[in-house]
Amino acid sequence: MKIVIPDGLGLNPGDLSYENFEVLGDFTAYDSTKESELIERIHDADAVCINDIMISREVMDQCPNLKYVGCLSTGFNTVDLEAATEKGIVVTNVPTYGTASVSEFAITLLMEVAHRAGDHSLGVHNGRWNEVGEWCYWDSEQIELAGKTMGILGMGRIGKQTSKVAQAMGMNVLGYDIYHDESIVCETFRYGELDEVLANSDVIVLHCVLTPETEGIINKENIAKMKDGVIIINNSRGPLVVPEDLAEGLNSGKVFGAGLDVMLTEPPAPDNPLLKCDNCIITPHISWVSKASRGRLLNTAAENLKQFIEGNTVNQVNK
Repeated sequence: MKIVIPDGLGLNPGDLSYENFEVLGDFTAYDSTKESELIERIHDADAVCINDIMISREVMDQCPNLKYVGCLSTGFNTVDLEAATEKGIVVTNVPTYGTASVSEFAITLLMEVAHRAGDHSLGVHNGRWNEVGEWCYWDSEQIELAGKTMGILGMGRIGKQTSKVAQAMGMNVLGYDIYHDESIVCETFRYGELDEVLANSDVIVLHCVLTPETEGIINKENIAKMKDGVIIINNSRGPLVVPEDLAEGLNSGKVFGAGLDVMLTEPPAPDNPLLKCDNCIITPHISWVSKASRGRLLNTAAENLKQFIEGNTVNQVNK
């Protein structure tokens, strides 16, 4: 079996081993592949495992041996599932690998918005403390989170983990999801309808998947329903946020601050208005990149392929 990873750099810059793939067949991994190079590199592959390169119907048409596409991610929007199904190509994903890392990073973004520790550290290194000359100083409002309410949109694995951490910090949590797990309802957590969560939360955290219903869920209309001074955190999917509407909320003061690890386009367009908002912290899609998280992803992806080869397909997303 010929196996190709055309765009492995984002997942494995060299600190992880591909040995679990190498034992499965004739294996090649490229750091990156341009669209113009893709067909040349995978045209005779039996299995392709991808990070974020597109596998379209046109690509499949030119890869007659292709039987398997493994997404090195939870998302699978980079594969034309309809075409794959028509052609009998199995598509799999890695449904869980970064729950702890992504949840921890959501809390990290929240803490940074609330306390601006990074900005203050930079100021100290640049001599700001000496300029002030007092035993302490602060250049931004400090927000105590204990006793406040966090609204989480999307109560899957990551949402539940973030909820646990928030409750441990003394916060109350309102969760919004189509599906309710009544076993987690308690004195400091309950479910609510979307408008209720938006209206009653001091912090809104996005942990929902991107669907036609959730795309642009942080928009002008929904921001207007929120408390004045709300904090918004998104390390789920960039298109959940309408950049112009969030920027307007940040600039008007309706939104106290935002922490974003994902953007509408990545890297963001130079004219994205959020880049000019001082009260918006933006990180480069790194919630998932702890070595532990990436290692689990790579190992699960290799196991997905191994099970497919052995006739026991798991984590298939097209059926």
